[in-house]
Amino acid sequence: MQLGADRMCMPSPSTDQFIDAVKQTALANRRWIPPPGKGSLYIRPLLIGSGPILGLAPAPEYTFLVYATPVGNYFKEGVSPLNLYIEEEFHRVTRGGAGGVKSITNYAPVLKALLQAKSRGFSDVIYLDSVHKKNLEELTSCNIFVVKRNCISTPPTHGNILPGVTRKTAIEIARDHGYQVEERAIAVEELLDGDEVFCTGTAVGFAAVGSITYQGK
Repeated sequence: MQLGADRMCMPSPSTDQFIDAVKQTALANRRWIPPPGKGSLYIRPLLIGSGPILGLAPAPEYTFLVYATPVGNYFKEGVSPLNLYIEEEFHRVTRGGAGGVKSITNYAPVLKALLQAKSRGFSDVIYLDSVHKKNLEELTSCNIFVVKRNCISTPPTHGNILPGVTRKTAIEIARDHGYQVEERAIAVEELLDGDEVFCTGTAVGFAAVGSITYQGK
């Protein structure tokens, strides 16, 4: 939150304030924690500009809050493999933008592509880089990993991709189990040639990919 707030020209709570707010919210809503295997308690910290302003400038006042809600699986498929579509027309972010920041700027641009994909029966969309239009970035809601033999590859977080804690956890677990993990540019062709593909995200958790559609195939 501190990194994102700095990029968006917003003040942020201290680390102690943040942790205390999350703990208080979790304790106050513990009765809503689903039974094991039935879901989880999703906790979302939020920082919004709430001061009076109409001009194009940082707000004079901000509100920090934390809310919680019980949730089931993020995707309607549950634990079944995802059916993904590679988007070529729309892009999440551009170089030098705010793709690495967890803010509305990261989600509003993808709604058009996501709704179109879902109307055609797909679970989610894989977005390509806006410069070369051939390298993977991430999905609407999660990071992507490609497995080839003993190597797991995922796009680097150089400003365009959210450096999520679930992504970091997946990398650490993979290395602990002897996999070679590479954070690098991944072309679409390499994705389609992989042995396995999976996704990670705060709400998504870990999700297997069953099929990928690219250019109608």
